Amino acid sequence: MLFPKKVKFRKWQKKRTDMSTRVETRGTAINFGSFALKTEEMGRITSNQIEAARKAASRHLTKVGRMWIRIFPDRPFTQKAAQQPMGKGKGDLEGYHVEILPGRIIFEVDGVDAVIAKEALRKAGTKLPVKTRIIERA
Repeated sequence: MLFPKKVKFRKWQKKRTDMSTRVETRGTAINFGSFALKTEEMGRITSNQIEAARKAASRHLTKVGRMWIRIFPDRPFTQKAAQQPMGKGKGDLEGYHVEILPGRIIFEVDGVDAVIAKEALRKAGTKLPVKTRIIERA
């Protein structure tokens, strides 16, 4: 799983900005591979979900294809234990996630033919909590 080696603050506050109308400006073009998985909606992707998608895609690519992960979960999130009453402080650190806006490239694939690459990215997209689209280098 992906997580930062060191963070300045262990627990962060939640972002309260309205992300629904914004679109991504960085990380929207294919830089490394020939095919890519691009988001179509905003959301939060945890490190567990990124790892599950990576495993699903890399199994289909076998040893021939090459895959790049273009996002990194660097934002910590907390969760209180089950059956806990309100109050008594913030919950314990649960994991790390990345906030995604529409248009962000998540994975890139190269080194295999189009059918295998699209199927690998489709399988990876099913593991993620956001709508995705497969794009090809123009």
